[in-house]
Amino acid sequence: MMAKPTRKGSPAVKVYCLPDERAELSAQAKAAGLSLSTFLLRVGLGYQVPGILDNQRVEQLAKVNGDLGRLGGLLKLWLSDDARTARFDAPTLRALLKKIEGTQDQMHEIMLGVVLPRTARVPSVDAQAAERLR
Repeated sequence: MMAKPTRKGSPAVKVYCLPDERAELSAQAKAAGLSLSTFLLRVGLGYQVPGILDNQRVEQLAKVNGDLGRLGGLLKLWLSDDARTARFDAPTLRALLKKIEGTQDQMHEIMLGVVLPRTARVPSVDAQAAERLR
């Protein structure tokens, strides 16, 4: 029975590039938490390789977190019977709680956007290719 071939025993693929191109590829691989070789292999096989941190989504999460903090502060102020909240009636409080719930849902959607793209693949990549990358 023949041994299953490994990548290390297979011929390498050379990619000619300029030093600044190599630096960019290395930076992208590092941002994805991958070696340069693994990064290039996955991109070449059609996988989406998102970075470890999606800065735009992190920024969105920070904004939503700030909104939740402000809404929570209003709720705390109301619960403490502060004189400044004397005009807050039950419908206002319900609206505040609804806003907090909506903001939590928004945060959940953004978090899903951070997690789910990591598993997304370009449809042309078959199951065998996915298995080889594991």
